[in-house]
Amino acid sequence: MSAAEQPPTPRRNVQPPTAQASLGAGVVVTDEAGRVLLGLHPTGAWELPGGKVDPGESLESAAVRELAEETTLVADVADVEIIGILLDTLTSAELTRMTAVAVVRAFSGTPAVAEPDKIRRWEWISPDALPQPLFPPSAQALRTWRPELPIEDGPFHRYPVARRR
Repeated sequence: MSAAEQPPTPRRNVQPPTAQASLGAGVVVTDEAGRVLLGLHPTGAWELPGGKVDPGESLESAAVRELAEETTLVADVADVEIIGILLDTLTSAELTRMTAVAVVRAFSGTPAVAEPDKIRRWEWISPDALPQPLFPPSAQALRTWRPELPIEDGPFHRYPVARRR
């Protein structure tokens, strides 16, 4: 068959499918004493800093951006370690919430409430004295970070990421 007789090559659809998932970063920030930063939401639940990953943004960049937007703490992308991915089957019946668990151990600044409609205050808390209630995705991110913490397993699928050496 000559080139003129060849059937046309089908074009690949490059349009994204209808969204079925939401991708975010949950940021486990620790201070020199090993305490973790938690924020008190107006509902009374405690949560980690974090939020959605913007199009074209890396997980590490999203973690650094969300940390600064919510707490005013400044971190470097090179100091972010992604330790796991969580698939949440609890908080939405329409979308799968995917959360990258990001650990940040180096930062500058002092935590401050930058979004008072979302967080009343930030506190450094010992992992051995976690307050209740914890926002379920934050609780599972903390459990990914420290599996020995007394946090009840939830309806999440957990995918550990190999840690850097």
